[in-house]
Amino acid sequence: MGKKTDKPGSKSGLSRRNFIGTVGAGALGAAMVGPGTATAKETQAQTDGHLVASLNVNGRRLRVPIEARHTLLEVLRDKVELTGTKEGCGRGECGACTVLVDGVPKYSCMTLAIEAEGADITTVEGVMNGEELGQVQEAFVEEDAFQCGYCTPGQVMAVEGLLMQNPNPSIAEIQESMSGNLCRCGAYDHIFKAVRRAAELKAAGG
Repeated sequence: MGKKTDKPGSKSGLSRRNFIGTVGAGALGAAMVGPGTATAKETQAQTDGHLVASLNVNGRRLRVPIEARHTLLEVLRDKVELTGTKEGCGRGECGACTVLVDGVPKYSCMTLAIEAEGADITTVEGVMNGEELGQVQEAFVEEDAFQCGYCTPGQVMAVEGLLMQNPNPSIAEIQESMSGNLCRCGAYDHIFKAVRRAAELKAAGG
């Protein structure tokens, strides 16, 4: 699949270009806190030379000591220990690290953790119902939409974002919106079928 760019009048509003954020590296620790919103003073407070960011991840509010250069990917994997989000290329090319930020698919390797402060962050773990697969995950299993599976978490999150904006996408809209997620195994035909199946499952409410 070639690289896609936004086209005027695109219904989905999602394409490879929407995924690109800004670059960084590294991460530190995370801790649960109670309800409420962190103040600007708390957010910018220095703790042993690190900023303290307030992140909302899969419905949990976390206070995370970070450096300005730390990426969301590293914080999620190394400190929040949500390892479903994968690092592929590390430079915004493959989409393996895709998560939702306020419902929009983002490359977490190209998003600074501080940029996601206060936003609702959803990882592949967050679309499950306990131990039960989410509807998009079920569709990927039904349609055999993966081989090695390394890119699958990012693919799933890209589909989640697409169907939030466009519950019944055409095949052309699916292809455009999924162009930012690469599958080295070449399972694209099955992935596109899985998107259609996921749309059906969501429309049926289960």
